[in-house]
Amino acid sequence: MSEANEPRQMLRLPQVSAKTTLSRSAIYEAIKDRDFPKPIKVTSSLNAWFEDEVDAWLESRDRAAV
Repeated sequence: MSEANEPRQMLRLPQVSAKTTLSRSAIYEAIKDRDFPKPIKVTSSLNAWFEDEVDAWLESRDRAAV
């Protein structure tokens, strides 16, 4: 199966926090500032992020720091 056909992986808030080392409040503040990918509402009480979007955000932060 090619990479294009694979489903996009989703991360819940604890996983996003661990991957980015940002707290919950820092993540939502960055979303408010339009600096972080918006979550997808999976259910009425569950948000998730596409892992590739979080990875792209991390890479952009690395490039900006150089």
